Amino acid sequence: MKSYKAVYEGGEGEITEKKSRFIATVRPVESEEDAAAFIGAMKKKYWDAAHNCSAFTIGRNHELTRCSDDGEPSGTAGRPMLDVLLREDIHNAAVVVTRYFGGTLLGTGGLVRAYQKSTQAGLAQAVVIEKKQGHLLDIGTDYNGLGKIQYLLAQQKIPVLDTEYTDQVLMHVMVPSEEKDAIAKAITEGTSGTAALQWGAQSEFAVIAGRVQIFN
Repeated sequence: MKSYKAVYEGGEGEITEKKSRFIATVRPVESEEDAAAFIGAMKKKYWDAAHNCSAFTIGRNHELTRCSDDGEPSGTAGRPMLDVLLREDIHNAAVVVTRYFGGTLLGTGGLVRAYQKSTQAGLAQAVVIEKKQGHLLDIGTDYNGLGKIQYLLAQQKIPVLDTEYTDQVLMHVMVPSEEKDAIAKAITEGTSGTAALQWGAQSEFAVIAGRVQIFN
């Protein structure tokens, strides 16, 4: 998998269906223990609600998924919520939808739509990022080659972490793994071999609000 979507910051969304309130709380999780702790906290927070239904998915390939209807008719809450996470292909995420019953039965189809709609509302308020595998690259160049390198990086949308200016220029960039060879070739050819390239460790990264966040 070259990249995948994950929840970076949680969010909360709410909808109302026939006077029933559906409050969706989304959080990032890295393990089943994280998910269980989050679900437990939501049940404690909303102890007076009719239902606290939940779903989560963990792993780059959705290796672990779980869902719970928490007393709603089987298949009308947890599974539809999980289906939203899987359809959106969002990883390492958990959602709890809290329902305060409004006195009117929604029926099977109505419940499925309400739980899916509320899950989508929660995701809309969360920060979802695209994580990629990449390699750190240090590029050393003289000032004559700087403009060409900056142009190549901008053209390929390669994020620059930092730039050091002394008698030479040292740029620290993050290169998506699948572009490693192409970038190295482009810089070498574009500077006639004068740029010095030093590769670092492979890491997961994402660009968040214009800044690079490295995860490992």
